[in-house]
This record gives sequence, C-alpha cells and structure tokens, in this order.
Amino acid sequence: MNITIKEIDNNVNEINQVKEFLFDQIKKEYGIGRNPKFHYDIDEIQQYYISPERNNFFIAWDGNRIVATGAVRAYDKDYEMFKDIYSKENTASIWRLMVDKNYRRHGLARNIVSKMEDFARVHSYDKMYLHTHRYLDAALPFWKSLGYEITVEEDDYDETSHMIKKL
Repeated sequence: MNITIKEIDNNVNEINQVKEFLFDQIKKEYGIGRNPKFHYDIDEIQQYYISPERNNFFIAWDGNRIVATGAVRAYDKDYEMFKDIYSKENTASIWRLMVDKNYRRHGLARNIVSKMEDFARVHSYDKMYLHTHRYLDAALPFWKSLGYEITVEEDDYDETSHMIKKL
C-alpha cells in the first residue's frame, strides 16, 4: 500500500470519483442507495466542503484509487438537545468517514481523523462533534480510542450515539 491523503481538489473528475466511492460504500455498509434526504452533501460537495473556508474534505488514495474519505464542516445540525451547546462558530462536525473494507485496520481512518482535527484547530474550532450508530460494531470503540466521549445515546431506529471531543 502506498497511501496518500490529500484535500479534495475543485476538479469535476475528482469530485465525481469521490461521489462514486461514497455511494458505493454507503450501499455496502448500510444497504441503501442514494437518498437526497441523507446524502445532500455528497450531491453538493462543492457547496458543503470546498467553497466554505472552514470546511474541508480529505481523500486517501492508493495510486489512482480512492480508498477512504473524511470530511469536516462547521456544525449545522438543528438538534434541540444541543441548541445552546454547539454552533458553527465553535464546533466542527465530522462527516463521511468511510474506509474501503480492504484497507481497514491499518490506521487509515485514524490518520484522516488526525488531519480533520488539525484542520479544525487551525480554523479556530474548539470541539469536534460526530454521531455514529451502535449497530456499527467498530464505531464506538474506534471513536473512544481517539478521545471522543458519548454525550447522548438515543433509542431511535438508527441507534444513534452523539459524541464530542474538545480540541
């Protein structure tokens, strides 16, 4: 493996490759196809990750093949429980951390998260937010190993765990 992690270019071909990788991973991991309700940010990568100065999208390449992704953007969710806690000014959100199953357990996700956290610090965020799902076996142990703490566990259909890390 000769992995290179870089920031996304504002290049149509690269953006299309990222979209293809993400939708393929979503199909494999979640068993669902493209759904604008949940995947609007993928459809509009330019708007959500490239144009905003405090947002970014990272791609891991093995040669000319995308093998992992991860994105960071200003917190923009409207969860009532976090209304006065997280804001786009002080909180970055982690999005679209996906690693091809053939590249897992080699530290790739850890390296991408490190780049996202460094980016967030440089752009004056003081915490990182994410949510994951308890049915993803490796998710909670992975995030906890990086210093993320569960703030709320929901008993919703998605078994959502909200997590935070102070930078």
